[in-house]
Amino acid sequence: MTGEEATAPEPKPGDLGDRAAELAANLAAVEERLAAACAAAGRPREEVTLIVVTKTYPASDVRLLAELGVRHVAENKVQEAAPKAEACADLPLTWHFVGQLQTNKARAVAEFCDYVHSVDRLRLVRALSTAAERRDRELRCLLQVALDKEPAEPAEPAGPAGPDAVGAPAGAATARGGLAPADVPDLAGAVTAAPGLSLAGVMTVAPLTGRYAANPRAAFERLREISSGLRRADAAANMVSAGMSSDLEEAVAAGATHVRVGTAVLGVRPRLG
Repeated sequence: MTGEEATAPEPKPGDLGDRAAELAANLAAVEERLAAACAAAGRPREEVTLIVVTKTYPASDVRLLAELGVRHVAENKVQEAAPKAEACADLPLTWHFVGQLQTNKARAVAEFCDYVHSVDRLRLVRALSTAAERRDRELRCLLQVALDKEPAEPAEPAGPAGPDAVGAPAGAATARGGLAPADVPDLAGAVTAAPGLSLAGVMTVAPLTGRYAANPRAAFERLREISSGLRRADAAANMVSAGMSSDLEEAVAAGATHVRVGTAVLGVRPRLG
């Protein structure tokens, strides 16, 4: 096994009925989880938006999801997202980009995307701004925060740090991208000042290393603190994108406004053998 994800093939017409039933059942199960999580947190269900991550699945699934009431969908690879968004352009959907984004793909993202959740560096801000201006549209940007780049508390003596050292930006953090919490205010200011962009909020993925490893609730609570700081400067930057299929309950409890769910709705993704 290579571990690489493959794109699911387009289903035959006769398969669509079964697939629609499968997606409906999965959506109902996720909705039940979200409703229970909101009730446990004392929050109205409408405070949390479900974003269905449709990566590796065909446009036909997006259409079925739209028929089932889904209005927010996400992708993480430009080469897959762009043609899928074009094929579904007639649907009342809001498109989110949640993957790591190269600056040379900013123009393609600006063609179809409404929200970019993975803004983490100044060069990307500039590229997205240029692309949005060329399209005469506004892109809503979320800053991706890498919480495993936050130092441990209390501060530890300086010295050699191995790849698994607490607070060290380990390989997993680098692969996922994101900026350190301390760098959020400066990049937020750059987004706010950039033509064609607006600051929507913050996003994170529960870290595998560092002080928040194996504690997604604490990680998401820290993200909420960072969000509160942003909102003091810009009240419109109120999105907190956190939580996926495995930890959406922790995200809701910690104040997430948007959860990004893929596997729990669409099923286990196909992989290349």
